[in-house]
Amino acid sequence: MKDLTDRQKQVISFIADYIKENSYPPAIRDIAAHFSISVKGAHDHIIALRKKGHLKHTNKLPRTMGLVYSEETEDSEELVSVPLLGSVAAGIPLLAEENFDGNIKLHRSMIKKSKNYFALKVKGDSMSGAGILEGDVAIIEKLNTVRNGEIAVAIVDEAATLKRFYKENTRIKLQSENPDYPPIYSSDVRILGRLSNIIRSY
Repeated sequence: MKDLTDRQKQVISFIADYIKENSYPPAIRDIAAHFSISVKGAHDHIIALRKKGHLKHTNKLPRTMGLVYSEETEDSEELVSVPLLGSVAAGIPLLAEENFDGNIKLHRSMIKKSKNYFALKVKGDSMSGAGILEGDVAIIEKLNTVRNGEIAVAIVDEAATLKRFYKENTRIKLQSENPDYPPIYSSDVRILGRLSNIIRSY
């Protein structure tokens, strides 16, 4: 990877903070607004970061840029290993593979201190409306409770699924972000954690 200018470092930092806060990357207009520059200026920064190997991006879909980190070029103290534990369904629930399947390296800016995380591969397209696609890697903060409206990994009937969580009077509703998939209702739901980040490869 090539060295970055001070402004490019600021743009990378903004993208990392935005992903950490929202679980999806900013649009080019978000970058332009944050730095009070034109959309073209923001786009030029994105192109430069792609050429220098610090950013992955596709022009086919909005909000699909992703940060790139390299063990060879980043200080090892800035990287954190997160265990990949298998797959989670974003459509019809699949059995969770609880076996360890290697580690994913994340920059410390993408996660919170003193919190525990694990990663799961996304299967299906029921969360596509939230920008979560088949093949993505979901970074999950370990929790056994989440707030209404948060995207969570839940166990229902011994199957793991990634859905938006809502607690109702006598049951839990797990809502998809795709109208092709009806909600899942159950009074027996176990929460494994909430979505922190999405990692996408091209």
